[in-house]
Amino acid sequence: MATARLRQLIAYLRPHWRNIIFGMIALLVVNGLGVYIPLLIRDSIDNLRQGFSFEDIFKAVILIFILASLSWGIRMLSRLWIFGVGRDVEFTLKQGIFEHLLTLEPAYFSTNTSGDLINRATSDVDNIRRLVGFALLSLANTILAYGLTLPAMLAINVYLSLLAIAVYPLMLITVSIFSGKLQQQQIKVQEKLSDLSQLIQEDMSGIALIKIYAQEENERRAFGEKNRQLLRANLKLAQTRNLLFPLIEGLSYISFLLLLAFGTSAINQGLISIGDFVALIILVERLVFPTALLGFTITAYQRGEVSVDRVESIFYAQPKIKNSPNTQLLSINSQQGKIATQDLNYTYPGAKSKALQDIKFTIEPGELIAIVGPIGSGKSTLANTLPRLLDISENQLFLDGYDITNMRLNDLRKAIAYVPQDSFLFSTSILNNIRYGDPLEDIISVEYAAKQAQIHEEILKFPKQYETIVGERGITLSGGQRQRTALARALLMNSPILVLDDALSSVDNKTATNILENISKERQRTVIFISHQMSAAAQTDRILVMDNGRIVQMGTHQELVKKSGLYQNLWQQHKLAETVGNEND
Repeated sequence: MATARLRQLIAYLRPHWRNIIFGMIALLVVNGLGVYIPLLIRDSIDNLRQGFSFEDIFKAVILIFILASLSWGIRMLSRLWIFGVGRDVEFTLKQGIFEHLLTLEPAYFSTNTSGDLINRATSDVDNIRRLVGFALLSLANTILAYGLTLPAMLAINVYLSLLAIAVYPLMLITVSIFSGKLQQQQIKVQEKLSDLSQLIQEDMSGIALIKIYAQEENERRAFGEKNRQLLRANLKLAQTRNLLFPLIEGLSYISFLLLLAFGTSAINQGLISIGDFVALIILVERLVFPTALLGFTITAYQRGEVSVDRVESIFYAQPKIKNSPNTQLLSINSQQGKIATQDLNYTYPGAKSKALQDIKFTIEPGELIAIVGPIGSGKSTLANTLPRLLDISENQLFLDGYDITNMRLNDLRKAIAYVPQDSFLFSTSILNNIRYGDPLEDIISVEYAAKQAQIHEEILKFPKQYETIVGERGITLSGGQRQRTALARALLMNSPILVLDDALSSVDNKTATNILENISKERQRTVIFISHQMSAAAQTDRILVMDNGRIVQMGTHQELVKKSGLYQNLWQQHKLAETVGNEND
């Protein structure tokens, strides 16, 4: 697993190798100067024994100042290059996550909450950015600092240098003891943060329902509990870090104290000069910050390690519904709209019984077909198979004689304008929502589609008309207005097939019938109308009656209403409800 993560990190960094090399070269120069300056100070101090010269001291100060300024400037460049790599990786990952999510089927999002996915695309990607930016810079700086500083120290005095670094094995043992605990605590923090993000998103989306049922206090308590869980997880992580980092820093300072204790004795014995002693102090001090920073680097690695797994799990999820190797390219202009099924079956993953069983029918181009049946009879499942929102087997569903599993998904879905039960609208203007499928469509075509959907007159009554912002998920519109806006969006596409999956449930029977009449006047498209509105269904060319995933009856309204069976029962229930409703009025 660790090797796989390392390979993945290398894959993140590979496209940015030039910036990394430039940054490493800059760090090498910085650390080289960091070693040279103490040696220059040593030589200046030792030269004082030969006599004080203000001119020599001034030259040394100027040279040290120039070198220190140069070191500062090059260090800034190294940070820009390496931190820039982190930002580039962050951008690439976020773009990649979003594009990959667009390829996945709706079933993936039913098992992975949007709050968790958002947290992975933000918080986890940010942790990876720190890993490939801050952690990479810190680790490289630590390696270079030790790689250049220790040889210089050993050249001055081997005994004192080894004594100064004698505590570092103890530091590594301390880090290894804490690393596993840090990782587990970081996982817990990420999980609690995902839970909190999910609750916030759900409550913001369902704010109207919360107020209708007066559940503000319950939601407040639920948020408080999840927030406390996140706080406790963060505090445990902070406690571990606050214990580890002072230990690391304290151990690093022991070397400095040992050097002070034994260095003075070495001067008295003539083993080192005063300049050597000063240089050793400065060189050891140079290792204090990289050593202390090592703890932060380890934490960044622990966070990034967890986040790499969480982000990569998104990329590991491959779309089950995708273009087959035998994909056929078809022009939308060549499609007539004939739909045929041959023993169509479908079972939801994990379910024991089939949602669709041996479905067989043929719908001719331009037909207006209604599909009716009790709740749970399989109507929506059948509708979802048409644009391949569900992963059906081959040789079961055909469009104009072509197996839809062999059609390019983009071509298939352009051929089918689908209005689902949930009339989702984006938080933009009505105009942009209607022309979502073709953002460059002119206003005349938009208005024509709105008129067909019986929503145009109501839009004109809004203060900003078609420029009216509908709010998140269309919250400012009524249920019927949302459905008709979504219908106008589908009609504007002018696809050869139109599927309405209970898309007029919030519209009265009269309006629904008028909409179907408007659509039926243009016989160039095949219309599949799934609904519980029996009066509107009765106006269609043919009716398919479903029950328990099967088509149990098929025919015109006049034919079916005369036969005993499910359709007759549904029609009688409709007439009874209509009669009761009229009496109540």
